Amino acid sequence: MSSTAAQTERGARTEYGVAALGLGVTRALGGFIAGLRFEDLPPAVVHEARRGVLDWIGCALAASRHPTIRILLDTFEATGSPAVATVLGQGGQGGKRLGLLDAPVANGQMGHLLDFDDTHMGGVVLHTSSPLLAALLALAEHRPVSGRDLVTAYVAGFEAGVRAGQGAPAHHDGGWHLTGTLGAIAAGAGSARLLGLDATQVTHAIGIATTQAAGMQQNRGTMCKSFHAGKAAASGALAALLAARGFNSSDEILEGKRGFIRIYSTSSAPERITDGLGERFEIARNGYKPYACGIVLHPLIDAMIALHDSAGIPAAQVARVELQVHPHAVKITGVDDPKSGLMSKFSINHSASVAYLDGTAGIAQYSDARAGAADVLAFRPKIEVRTVETFRKDQAHATLVATDGRRFESPVAHASGTVDNSMSDAALERKFLGNATEALGEDRARAVAARVWTLDEAADIRDLLALCA
Repeated sequence: MSSTAAQTERGARTEYGVAALGLGVTRALGGFIAGLRFEDLPPAVVHEARRGVLDWIGCALAASRHPTIRILLDTFEATGSPAVATVLGQGGQGGKRLGLLDAPVANGQMGHLLDFDDTHMGGVVLHTSSPLLAALLALAEHRPVSGRDLVTAYVAGFEAGVRAGQGAPAHHDGGWHLTGTLGAIAAGAGSARLLGLDATQVTHAIGIATTQAAGMQQNRGTMCKSFHAGKAAASGALAALLAARGFNSSDEILEGKRGFIRIYSTSSAPERITDGLGERFEIARNGYKPYACGIVLHPLIDAMIALHDSAGIPAAQVARVELQVHPHAVKITGVDDPKSGLMSKFSINHSASVAYLDGTAGIAQYSDARAGAADVLAFRPKIEVRTVETFRKDQAHATLVATDGRRFESPVAHASGTVDNSMSDAALERKFLGNATEALGEDRARAVAARVWTLDEAADIRDLLALCA
């Protein structure tokens, strides 16, 4: 072959749509996850994993009797599902069990349904635990799993999901719901680590999970939003089970020419996926929600609750409230007139109103009844919102103007529950007990909390799951 012909052939190969780039990003992530051991985890990371498990179980239990979950479980019963893995909070003799890929759907949806679950905001806005832990807990009934193994897999999956998002900076801007997309990656990687797969198998599990990644922001405020988390959990569990049996995928699924960070985002940063891998653990920068709604609403809720406590002006004497927020707050939660409890979780006007009127923003403030309550409907038009480009996402400022002209101000530098204003262990346990007690009773709820705080000492976590049934 002449030199000209050879150059032409090489050029044709490099133009091939999925030609290898040779960056090795997905393989590096897969190798790291396969090799991660509990002993590699700093004590603070282990403790953060305990906190994440406690918070997520509570959020799932709080939603376990929601009508959405009843529809889902009735459908699984109608279509047939083998009794293999525990569904949280269903009660009855032996609880409720579903198939190995159906239980993650139910538990994952429960965890995210009330929008009360943890949120990582380090370059992504990701509810990592709902898809990840739902997959891990189901697989823990497929084979015995120790608390140490669960913690290690949880940390590993957290790394994969968050870092994939950091490598795709414009992913959210494309309309994707990150808990569905990145959640599948997290669940696939964590599940692969839980099953003890080797580096090649973990890489393939990441690829199999990533090719299933889905979830659209258009479904905010509907039953589908939390369904994304459940489907991501099932996709991740399936990916690991397939990879364990030799099912393969591209080993450049994240960074490849047609890989995740190229086609799910208009900009890509593959180097961020492996930056500080093994030195910095993303779970250590996780955040926990004191309020049952979109995380970008939390700064303004803090501000409104502070006004409720300090100003003490009756609602009828409030002329208006001037809110300054990060632009994302309007972009993500700018629903002016929510008609349901689920939709009200994405309404600045509603959240600001209930926070001032009720002095809190818990599960009850985002019910269908509260979304249509007369006092809330009367207060919503008083909320005036202005975006401030220089604000951080966890920052807000509220000014209340009374009908007699008095002004009260409330600045919030960092929202409650974020890394810079973190929730204490005691506060996190109070939140858990508030979420779990109705489903389990107080004694069992306290027993679950005690087990989770010593999770890494458990020989088999099925005992914990039995308490949560």
